[in-house]
This record gives sequence, structure tokens and C-alpha cells, in this order.
Amino acid sequence: MVIIISKSKEKTGSIYFDKHRKKWRCTYYIYEKDTFKQLRQTKSFSTEQEAKDFLTSIQYQKGNDLFIKNNGIPLNELMREQANKKLDLNLIGERTYSRIIETIKTIEKAPISHKNINDIASQDIQDYLNTLKDYSNSTIKKIKEQFNQAFREAMNKGYIVKNPMFEVIRPRSNKEHKIVRALEIEEQQKLTNYLMSIPISDEPYKVAYLIEMYLGLRIGEVLALRNTDINLHKNLITVNKTLTTDKNHKVIMGNSTKTYSGIREVPIPSFIREEIINQMRLAESHKDKQLFLDPNGNYVRPNNANRKLKELLQKMGISNITSHSLRHTYGTRCIEAGMRAVALQRLMGHTDVSITLNTYTSVFNKYKEAELEKVNNYYMNNDIVNINNLLTESNNLINNISLSKEEKEIE
Repeated sequence: MVIIISKSKEKTGSIYFDKHRKKWRCTYYIYEKDTFKQLRQTKSFSTEQEAKDFLTSIQYQKGNDLFIKNNGIPLNELMREQANKKLDLNLIGERTYSRIIETIKTIEKAPISHKNINDIASQDIQDYLNTLKDYSNSTIKKIKEQFNQAFREAMNKGYIVKNPMFEVIRPRSNKEHKIVRALEIEEQQKLTNYLMSIPISDEPYKVAYLIEMYLGLRIGEVLALRNTDINLHKNLITVNKTLTTDKNHKVIMGNSTKTYSGIREVPIPSFIREEIINQMRLAESHKDKQLFLDPNGNYVRPNNANRKLKELLQKMGISNITSHSLRHTYGTRCIEAGMRAVALQRLMGHTDVSITLNTYTSVFNKYKEAELEKVNNYYMNNDIVNINNLLTESNNLINNISLSKEEKEIE
């Protein structure tokens, strides 16, 4: 039980200059954990303003339950409080909450996480982040973001007067950035031929892999599909939800897709239409006519579908491919076929076209020269540029350069 101390009984503290130590001293009060009596503490500062700022922040903090329970506000407790608040307000889902808590647990392995926010300096945070170089860039980014949010909240509530994150730089990981590889055309042919030739009873997720590879859905979106999401008359699949996990890591049906742009309709290629129909027939006996269920009749855990795919590809001699690579293969083939980035963005459910461009930079660059050649041909075909004039000007330029060289040699 948390005991709230009446503000009228609180001691405010004071500031004075210690001539002997030549430091400004701030006296303030914390709560004794068992009796909740206020105990006097003293802290030294180089300037009067620093001492005043500290005392002010302490007064703000004393209105927080965390301060009363911990004689201050520990960094990790502030992080957890923020995560819980966002979950309660429906600002984040349970899956995001679970990921945030996992990040906080990583931070809690370090002593800095248990220090009070007032006692943490920029260099403390920088020194800690510098120890994370063996983690991936993604993990380092998530950890730094938790620090950013915690100290931003502390600033907004007046718990601190200076944000120590201002001078902190995120270090780069020692690990190489993992690039999601698309299937080569020959590999895609090999996998497709196998999947189209084997019955569902022998390869339960074959249609899931085909939908990823030829419609570009995320694995969570595929495994969330029901018969009611498929319109065979219009030949469309409606994507409006995804499998996710709750805060206890249990697989659940999400209320929406990964992003708001993920809600979309995707055309069904004619060559896999019959395979989808076969899966729909099987799903008629499933709960909610769920297209895919595991052997126990539960939602399929995406990790299990990914593991099965890796095992299958290993037998085929295809490596470095995950279920997400199948979606990436779809995007790559679309670009190779000449699809514009804006159209691909909508089909893949990216929130912004810049995500599409950044994800497929290497593929777009591969076809850059061919596209530029189209522009050059357009100039020529419409007489915007006269080829004869260009040749004449080019020859004159070469002759002038040669004459200039000869004149210099004579000199």
C-alpha cells in the first residue's frame, strides 16, 4: 500500500554556500521506506542555480508515487510507468507493450537503470550506450528511444531541469546490417513448382507461402486470413488484420494491420487461384473459417511457419531466406516488371512511398540506367535534341582540345 504524505507536513529544504568546501549545498528530504518519515539529505553543486534547480525538481518529484516508494525516481521504474500508462490509454497494443518491456529488461541488466533520474548525467548514458555495440543497430536504437522518452517525460513534469539526452550520440553496432534477400528467379521457380505440386496435407502452409510470394502480404497478415476476407467474384483478398501477441506472448488476432496503410485489397494471381480455393474448402470446418490453423486448432505462430519454411528451403539448397523474404521477392519482381513505386507502396501496405523506395533502393538502382535510356530516346524521338548537332558540337569540342594541346607543346 502506498502512503501519500500530506504536502502541509512536508519539509521544503534549503540552499546555502559552504565556505569551507567552496560549494553550494542543497538540503532536501526523502522518505524513510518503512516509517515514511522524512529524512534530511545534502548534495553539493558548483553553482547556486544548479542547487536551486535540483531542489525545485525534488519538490516536483515528491508528488509522484515512485518517489515515495523509492526515495527518488529510478530510471527503469519511470520507463515501466510510461509503458503501463500507454497501454492503459490504448496508445499502444499489447504486442508493442511486450516489446517495450523486453527492451526495458535489457536496460535493467545495467546499474544505470536503477539510479535515480536526478543522479544520471549525459556521460553516464553515453558510457552505457557505448557498451551495446555488440547488439544490433535496431536494438541500440530501441534502447536509446526508451532513454529519450523517459527523460522527455521527466522534463515535461518538471522532475529534472536539464535533459541529459541532449548530448548523447547513438553508437553504431559492430554487427553487419542484415539485408533481407529476395529469391532469385531460378530459386522462385524451384520453390513455386514444389509448392504447386504437393498437397496441403503434406505441406500445411504451402498456400501461406504462395500468398506471401505472389501477393506480398506479411506473414502475420496471411495467417490472420479467413474465408470471408477472400472475394472470388472480384478476385481480391482484403487485408484488414494481423496476428499479433499479447503482453504474455500469447498469439492473438489483432484488431488491425501492422500500420493504418496495411488495410488494402490485393488482386489474386490466376495461377494460384485454385490453390487458394482448395485452402478455403479446408477452412470451412475451421473455427471462424480461419484459413490457417496449427495441428491443435489454434492460431499459427508466425515463428513456426517461418521455421517450417527454412527447413523446406534447406532441403532445396536455398539459404538466407525467411518468410519475410517471400514478401520481399514479391516487391522485387514488381519493380523488375516496371511497376511504379507509388503503386507498389499501396499493394504492400507501406505507410509512405519513401519506405518503398528505401527498402528497394538496390532494385531501383539496378534499373536506373534502363529508365534513363528511355528518357534519352524520348529526347531524340521528339527532336528535343538533334543528334547531328550533338555530334558536330562534340567533334568541335574534341578539335579545340587537341589544338589547345598542340599550342602548349609549341610554346
